[in-house]
Formats: sequence, C-alpha cells, structure tokens
Amino acid sequence: MIKTVIFDMDGVIVNSEPLHHQVCKIQFENLKIDVSDEMFATFTGNSNKMIYEKLIDIFNLNHSVEALISEKNQLFIEAFHQNQNHQLIEGVKDLIEELYAKGMQLIVASSSEMEIINTVFDRYELQSYFSHKISGADFLESKPNPALFLKAIALSGHEKSECIVIEDSTNGIKAAKAAGIYCIAYKAADVNTQNQTLADTIIHHYKELNFENISKINTSESL
Repeated sequence: MIKTVIFDMDGVIVNSEPLHHQVCKIQFENLKIDVSDEMFATFTGNSNKMIYEKLIDIFNLNHSVEALISEKNQLFIEAFHQNQNHQLIEGVKDLIEELYAKGMQLIVASSSEMEIINTVFDRYELQSYFSHKISGADFLESKPNPALFLKAIALSGHEKSECIVIEDSTNGIKAAKAAGIYCIAYKAADVNTQNQTLADTIIHHYKELNFENISKINTSESL
C-alpha cells in the first residue's frame, strides 16, 4: 500500500516554470548571454546551482554561482508577487487535500531553493499539508541525480515500495527511477519539451488521481 506521495513543485503543483524562464531571460539579457529555448529546456529539473555552474562554464561568466542565484530568485519572487493571477495547476490542491485528509503522507522535493518553495507554499496555503519540504539547493548534485528523492524516502520512514513520486521533467523522472521509486508524470497540455517516457504512467489532469487508486498502486506494475 502506498503511504507517501512525493511531489515535485515547479510544473507539478504550480505552473511556475514559464515565470522562471521569463525572469531568467531578463537576467540573461543583463548578462549579455544567448541561452536558447532548447538549451533552457534541458535545465528543467536541475537545481539553480547546477544551472549556473553550467552557464558560467559555457559563457565564461565572471560571476559567482551564489550571486547569480540570489539575483534570479529575487527577480522570481518580485514577479511572482506582482502576478496575482498565477494559480495552482488545476485539480492539484483538491488531490492534496484529499490525500492529507485520508492520512497519506505528503513530501515536496523540489530543485528550487527553500525561499522559493516557501513563497509558493505561503501564497497557496500548502504548508500544513506536507510533513517535509526538501530543496535541491542542499545537495551537491541535482536531478537527474537521485539524492533528493532518496532523502525524501529516508525522511518518510517508509519503504521505497510504499512511496511514489509525481514529476514532470525529464531530469526529475530520471532521478525518481534512479532512486528506484515508482513515478507518475504530469503532462501539461502546452508543454512538449520534456521526455516522460521513463515514467511508469502519465496523467494529463489530476482528476485521474485520488486516494483510492494511489493507495492501491502496485509499484512493480503500471497504474
């Protein structure tokens, strides 16, 4: 029986990836570097630390990783607060509330820094539903490295067979599978840049999931 659901955040709980891209474009223009949309798509699921290490190497930037992350996060938080129309992905809060009410443990494991996770969770009043929040910024390597999800499993207190991951990115799905965890991919209708073929199953709307069918998932088979 499944006892823990581990959620990614960006692109899974909130459609924040376009906003991340928007503020990154502003920063890239300020840095006078040309990062194509194709290159940017490969970063989805990576921690900011890994992304900026790559950009510093590719473009020979004379900036510290820490300074670039701080600047980008400030741009994101400002833009996020200015856009009051920004909403959670349709159906996800209903699912979160149902799972929590019926005793399912919920954990968020996101590549974003904790200040970004808390900014999102505070606006949408999600803090009380999750037993643990894990930031990829606290790890030496980010997705597709499985460390983030292995930490989530350890914190859950349950076996891998009792846990599932909900992800959207190629790197996140690879990380879940490298950790040996059953992975459900959320496929947004307007996102075609991520390869989700390694996921155990793919959903297109959260109405496809509920406590009953999640709790009965056989992690050795498809949903």
